[in-house]
Amino acid sequence: MPPDSWLNKINWTGDGLIPVIVQDVDSGKILMFAWMNREALKLTVEKREAVYWSRSRKKLWHKGEESGHTQKIRDIYLDCDEDVLLLMVEQTGGIACHTGRQSCFFQKLKENKWIVAASIIKQPEEIYNK
Repeated sequence: MPPDSWLNKINWTGDGLIPVIVQDVDSGKILMFAWMNREALKLTVEKREAVYWSRSRKKLWHKGEESGHTQKIRDIYLDCDEDVLLLMVEQTGGIACHTGRQSCFFQKLKENKWIVAASIIKQPEEIYNK
Protein backbone atom coordinates (compact mmCIF):
# COMPACT_ATOMS: atom_id res chain seq x y z
CA MET A 1 0.00 0.00 0.00
CA PRO A 2 1.44 3.44 -0.93
CA PRO A 3 2.52 5.50 2.11
CA ASP A 4 0.00 8.30 1.46
CA SER A 5 -2.99 6.09 0.58
CA TRP A 6 -4.65 7.32 3.81
CA LEU A 7 -5.46 10.51 1.86
CA ASN A 8 -7.79 8.48 -0.38
CA LYS A 9 -10.21 7.85 2.50
CA ILE A 10 -11.15 11.54 2.53
CA ASN A 11 -14.22 12.75 0.63
CA TRP A 12 -12.62 15.80 -1.01
CA THR A 13 -14.86 18.52 -2.49
CA GLY A 14 -15.16 18.81 -6.26
CA ASP A 15 -12.29 21.29 -6.24
CA GLY A 16 -10.07 18.97 -4.17
CA LEU A 17 -10.50 20.59 -0.76
CA ILE A 18 -11.67 19.56 2.70
CA PRO A 19 -12.98 21.96 5.37
CA VAL A 20 -10.92 22.08 8.57
CA ILE A 21 -12.01 23.09 12.06
CA VAL A 22 -9.15 24.08 14.37
CA GLN A 23 -9.49 23.65 18.13
CA ASP A 24 -7.12 24.54 20.96
CA VAL A 25 -6.09 21.29 22.63
CA ASP A 26 -5.85 22.83 26.11
CA SER A 27 -8.86 25.16 26.31
CA GLY A 28 -11.15 23.39 23.84
CA LYS A 29 -11.89 26.76 22.20
CA ILE A 30 -12.59 26.74 18.46
CA LEU A 31 -9.86 28.91 16.96
CA MET A 32 -10.59 29.01 13.26
CA PHE A 33 -11.91 27.40 10.11
CA ALA A 34 -9.83 26.84 6.99
CA TRP A 35 -9.40 24.60 3.95
CA MET A 36 -6.80 22.01 2.99
CA ASN A 37 -5.96 20.25 -0.22
CA ARG A 38 -4.05 16.95 -0.39
CA GLU A 39 -0.66 18.66 -0.40
CA ALA A 40 -1.55 20.88 2.59
CA LEU A 41 -2.73 17.91 4.63
CA LYS A 42 0.32 15.85 3.69
CA LEU A 43 2.64 18.73 4.71
CA THR A 44 0.70 19.23 7.94
CA VAL A 45 1.28 15.59 8.87
CA GLU A 46 4.97 15.74 7.87
CA LYS A 47 5.76 19.06 9.62
CA ARG A 48 3.39 18.50 12.60
CA GLU A 49 2.39 22.14 12.04
CA ALA A 50 -0.73 23.37 10.25
CA VAL A 51 -0.49 24.11 6.53
CA TYR A 52 -3.65 25.26 4.78
CA TRP A 53 -4.82 26.07 1.26
CA SER A 54 -5.63 29.75 0.87
CA ARG A 55 -8.56 30.01 -1.53
CA SER A 56 -8.13 33.79 -1.86
CA ARG A 57 -4.39 33.63 -2.59
CA LYS A 58 -4.62 30.29 -4.40
CA LYS A 59 -1.55 28.91 -2.63
CA LEU A 60 -0.38 26.89 0.35
CA TRP A 61 -0.24 28.83 3.60
CA HIS A 62 1.86 27.63 6.53
CA LYS A 63 -0.03 29.07 9.50
CA GLY A 64 2.25 31.51 11.28
CA GLU A 65 4.67 31.98 8.38
CA GLU A 66 4.34 35.77 8.75
CA SER A 67 3.02 36.19 12.30
CA GLY A 68 5.02 33.48 14.06
CA HIS A 69 1.73 32.14 15.48
CA THR A 70 2.12 28.57 14.29
CA GLN A 71 -0.19 25.72 15.16
CA LYS A 72 1.54 22.61 16.45
CA ILE A 73 -0.50 19.51 15.65
CA ARG A 74 -1.45 17.25 18.51
CA ASP A 75 -4.16 15.19 16.77
CA ILE A 76 -6.09 15.09 13.51
CA TYR A 77 -9.62 13.68 13.33
CA LEU A 78 -11.81 12.84 10.33
CA ASP A 79 -15.59 13.06 10.83
CA CYS A 80 -18.06 10.22 10.24
CA ASP A 81 -18.88 11.37 6.68
CA GLU A 82 -15.16 11.62 5.98
CA ASP A 83 -15.56 15.16 4.63
CA VAL A 84 -14.46 17.43 7.53
CA LEU A 85 -11.22 17.50 9.52
CA LEU A 86 -10.72 18.57 13.11
CA LEU A 87 -7.22 19.65 14.11
CA MET A 88 -6.31 19.69 17.79
CA VAL A 89 -3.48 22.21 18.08
CA GLU A 90 -1.17 24.02 20.43
CA GLN A 91 -1.54 27.65 19.30
CA THR A 92 1.80 29.48 19.53
CA GLY A 93 1.43 32.88 21.16
CA GLY A 94 -2.25 32.27 21.94
CA ILE A 95 -3.32 34.15 18.79
CA ALA A 96 -4.97 32.35 15.87
CA CYS A 97 -6.72 35.28 14.16
CA HIS A 98 -5.07 37.82 11.87
CA THR A 99 -6.99 40.50 13.83
CA GLY A 100 -4.79 39.75 16.87
CA ARG A 101 -7.44 37.80 18.76
CA GLN A 102 -7.29 34.30 20.21
CA SER A 103 -10.03 33.03 17.90
CA CYS A 104 -11.42 34.04 14.52
CA PHE A 105 -14.90 33.62 16.03
CA PHE A 106 -15.12 36.89 17.96
CA GLN A 107 -18.30 38.41 16.52
CA LYS A 108 -21.43 37.43 18.44
CA LEU A 109 -25.04 37.93 17.37
CA LYS A 110 -26.92 39.77 20.14
CA GLU A 111 -30.37 41.28 19.65
CA ASN A 112 -29.99 41.10 15.84
CA LYS A 113 -26.64 42.93 15.87
CA TRP A 114 -23.10 41.62 15.55
CA ILE A 115 -21.02 42.69 18.52
CA VAL A 116 -17.32 42.20 19.16
CA ALA A 117 -17.17 39.66 21.97
CA ALA A 118 -13.39 39.22 22.34
CA SER A 119 -10.62 41.73 22.81
CA ILE A 120 -7.46 42.08 20.75
CA ILE A 121 -4.45 40.45 22.39
CA LYS A 122 -1.93 42.12 20.09
CA GLN A 123 -2.50 44.77 17.42
CA PRO A 124 -2.15 43.37 13.88
CA GLU A 125 0.43 46.05 12.94
CA GLU A 126 2.62 44.72 15.77
CA ILE A 127 2.28 41.19 14.39
CA TYR A 128 2.61 41.83 10.66
CA ASN A 129 5.45 44.11 9.66
CA LYS A 130 4.00 45.22 6.33
